Amino acid sequence: MKIKKLTLSNFMAFENLQLDWSDNINVICGENSTGKTTLLKAMYSLIKPLNEVNRENLTKEMEEQYFVKKLQGVFRPDEMKLGRLVSRKRGNKRTDFSVDLDKKQKVSAGFSRGQANHADINIIKSKSAEKYEAIYIPTKEMISTVEHFVTLYEEYHIDFEEMYYDLAKLLDRPLSKGPNTNEQNQILSSLEDIMKGNIVQRDKKFYFKIKGEGEFEMGLLSDGYRKLSMIIYMILSGSLNRNTILFWDEPETNMNPKMIRPIVQALVALAQMGVQVFVSTHDYFIQQEFNMVASYPELNPSKLDVRFLSLYRDEKTHDVHYEMTHSASDLAHNAIMQEFDAMYDREQRIIYGN
Repeated sequence: MKIKKLTLSNFMAFENLQLDWSDNINVICGENSTGKTTLLKAMYSLIKPLNEVNRENLTKEMEEQYFVKKLQGVFRPDEMKLGRLVSRKRGNKRTDFSVDLDKKQKVSAGFSRGQANHADINIIKSKSAEKYEAIYIPTKEMISTVEHFVTLYEEYHIDFEEMYYDLAKLLDRPLSKGPNTNEQNQILSSLEDIMKGNIVQRDKKFYFKIKGEGEFEMGLLSDGYRKLSMIIYMILSGSLNRNTILFWDEPETNMNPKMIRPIVQALVALAQMGVQVFVSTHDYFIQQEFNMVASYPELNPSKLDVRFLSLYRDEKTHDVHYEMTHSASDLAHNAIMQEFDAMYDREQRIIYGN
């Protein structure tokens, strides 16, 4: 399963947007409030229920409510009113957005500004479509909190977006039966070499085991190791496989820069396995590591298609615009590189004077 296209009309910051995605790796950048996370959430909200709903046992109304609740849980608008996701520009009264998938599949949703708990949902699904998994990794890591989070989320109103709950449930899964595939073993071996250890789960608690040193609780590890541990465990449990669509929102959050390259290497390995990857980032190192993969064939023997999306605001109208290229170097609007260049210029002025 691959996402081919995303179309948004009057949805939050976006007036009209149509994006054609890579089957392999998509890197989304832009300044704050340009809608990077919105794109990830919109796609996730539409495709996550599609995989979970057994349409044969649901009425049209029940199916609609399943998607409505996912949109509400992921975006968490005030009072859970869907209409608050419609663009606030004067004259805009309705939003329509859709995701086109392979095999001519499509999911679309639409609702007016006055709607609270209703959306028009239209689904075109292929009978030959394979089972797939949609995984969203938010900015906060979850592997150190799995033990109690699922129960707390189900029994109490806690202010977390639903992606955290979905991820906690995936991490709560037991290990899959049978041997790993060759692809899984290759990625696991690479990741365990990077981390110099492996992941152990016992009584819903996770430990990092280092040969000759013992086991360490996840809470004692850095965020970088915890995030890589999540990837490793989801591969071991079978959640993260060749039919997965992976959304990762700002993997650099709380990350030591030395861990950036291993993170990118892991994502490239997953894309080689067949995972479709979407990453949003503010980080120079992440963007440039992916840019090197896109630019140098020796770093990309599998010829992965890497696409870079830049979101930016018009200086006069403040509308959000975009550009998409196959190289970060070709982006005319690149907030990450612009700030990097501006910092260099400031330093030169200090050194050499105006």
